[in-house]
Amino acid sequence: MLQRVRDRAIDLGYAAGWGVLTAVPEPVSARWFRAAADAATVRNGASVQQLRKNLRRVVGPAVSELRMDQLVGDAVRSYARYWLETFRLPKMDHDDILARTAAEGVEHLSEAIARGKGVVLALPHQGNWDVASLWLVAYGQRFTTVAERLKPESLFDRFVAYRESLGMEVLALTGGARPPSEVLAERLRAGRVICLLADRDLSRSGVEVRFFGEAARVPGGPALLAATTGAALLPVSLWFTPHGWGHRINAPIELPTGGRLRDRVVAATQAMADVLAHDIAERPVDWHMLHRLWLADLPSRPPRPVLDATVSDAPVSR
Repeated sequence: MLQRVRDRAIDLGYAAGWGVLTAVPEPVSARWFRAAADAATVRNGASVQQLRKNLRRVVGPAVSELRMDQLVGDAVRSYARYWLETFRLPKMDHDDILARTAAEGVEHLSEAIARGKGVVLALPHQGNWDVASLWLVAYGQRFTTVAERLKPESLFDRFVAYRESLGMEVLALTGGARPPSEVLAERLRAGRVICLLADRDLSRSGVEVRFFGEAARVPGGPALLAATTGAALLPVSLWFTPHGWGHRINAPIELPTGGRLRDRVVAATQAMADVLAHDIAERPVDWHMLHRLWLADLPSRPPRPVLDATVSDAPVSR
């Protein structure tokens, strides 16, 4: 009974966000979210502490604690901006958003689409995925992604409806009529685009990589799908600007052609992680990684084979 009450409260809170915040003037709601972000930074709860640990790995030991204080505070504000835009985006002027979005590396996407073998866009927890989604749909590519099932189910339905309204095809990570890996491979073989998160593994089937010089486990799904379908694997970075958004589509990862499939997936995943690390280091303030990522921070557990699963993280919520 208590859990149902909690679930209902969570669902109503998100519903209020989508309902109330769209009616409040943007400058007012922006002040609210900045104040909430600053309060969270001062409170220094577990998530903010983990964010600090993660960002310390990105910037290295030479950065002073005073500079780290500023970086963490700005990163929490960036995360708050993401959530504010999540609630306001359905009512915002999408043409205006697109006009204020700067895209780099579009030629890599165009060339990959022209090959006709599908495209895997691998994204980190950075910037605003949904604005990048609007841009991709406007570019003529309605794409497919995967949604982790949230509790309560009504909240999951809200997020799916929200993202489908932006033009995505959203597959449930679990409980669907078919495994999402089958559908994703099918979309790629049809020459379509799919988007997957690539910097945090939620399962035991991820690939161990060196990430900022330390062992971490990231999803192997993007590289596995590319290796088994022939699709191009393009890492993407996202960021905020003072009055807009930006994203970079990087050159495709070169997948090895010989040897065991597992070895090819591991090599491609490491190459992908290297590109993501480079781009995160350029703009660490917009990397919203408030969770444990490196193996040193995680409880020990025996890994499962990397080929057991295709998808291990999905962009529904953060």
